[in-house]
Amino acid sequence: MLFQLYGSTVATQLLGWCLVFLGLILLNELGRTKFGGVLVFFIVPAALTVYFIVAAIGKNSFASEWYVIKYMGGWFHYAKLYAATIGCIGFIFLARKWTALGKSEWFKCWPFIIVAINILIAVASDFESAVKGGISGGWWVSNEGVFLYGGWWNLLNGLAGIINIACMTGWWGIYSSKKGKLEKQDMLWPDMTWMFIIAYDVWNFEYTYLNLPTHSWYCGLALLLAPTFAATFWNKGGWIQNRAFTLSIWCMFAQVVPFQLTKPFSVLPSVYAGAPQDGTGAQALYDASMAIYNNPAIANNGPEVQQAIAKMGITADPKAQGVIAVLALAINVLVLAAICKKAFATKTNPYTKEIWKGTKDFEEAMARAE
Repeated sequence: MLFQLYGSTVATQLLGWCLVFLGLILLNELGRTKFGGVLVFFIVPAALTVYFIVAAIGKNSFASEWYVIKYMGGWFHYAKLYAATIGCIGFIFLARKWTALGKSEWFKCWPFIIVAINILIAVASDFESAVKGGISGGWWVSNEGVFLYGGWWNLLNGLAGIINIACMTGWWGIYSSKKGKLEKQDMLWPDMTWMFIIAYDVWNFEYTYLNLPTHSWYCGLALLLAPTFAATFWNKGGWIQNRAFTLSIWCMFAQVVPFQLTKPFSVLPSVYAGAPQDGTGAQALYDASMAIYNNPAIANNGPEVQQAIAKMGITADPKAQGVIAVLALAINVLVLAAICKKAFATKTNPYTKEIWKGTKDFEEAMARAE
């Protein structure tokens, strides 16, 4: 079993998942409009930046107990939030051909660049966890305030992430969709077909499962399924825009709202075997791990970490972590092999040219292009 859905709170855990999934889809639709795009990806991030600066100024005084300081002060959360949001702004410029930048040919490779950067940030986290935990597996405390069980599965998933970058084809094949109701307009990447989407989703789910385990019920399953659902049923060719929009929205929300830690909604993965079955596990883990992280006298992968996790009655169960890591690597290798086969058969450079022309996904996306 991937997640521990507790008996007494299972209804609210499932409700929380549905609320996140539906909320992301609705806010993604808002972001596709001209007004909504400016509001969600320009105005809200600017306001949050002011809030983060105030929090940083007061972290040792009035803001010391603020959620964003106490639990979300790690570099990764901020890097992901701003990388995703900058990506969204670039996508909007391309979709709407705003200024000379949005109309330029050279800027069409921006989606590849920003997605690759986001993947590499995640790969760095995976490799860090493999080093800290040791190849055979071990507990350590991340600077996000989480007990992670790092091991060989992180190494495999990191390799899958690197291969996933090579699975992005047709870097300059970026188009604007025809304008829809409420001035909805999307950036389309037709060569990013279902094969890449599946390879990315499995890899990224494993990334969240390994490195953001107390969030992965939401930022793994719900956050990945929302953009895929929209791209499957109506926003053909717009998956990467959906993904960037929903990722940015989730990062902004999770940075300031402790939704995934609260008792009725928190869900832990199976690696925390023996965790409290009353919904308090995520908060208790955060409190214990941050006490270790904030103590400079304790190594974040030392014996005190093992003792703290054992004191909570938790033992590691990394079976699911290992199985999904193998699956993520295998799928990405298979997709890259299919790309190479197609490229050699058509004598086409898969990165400077589009190789999936004539396929159902590609043609459905191109039918929406201006």
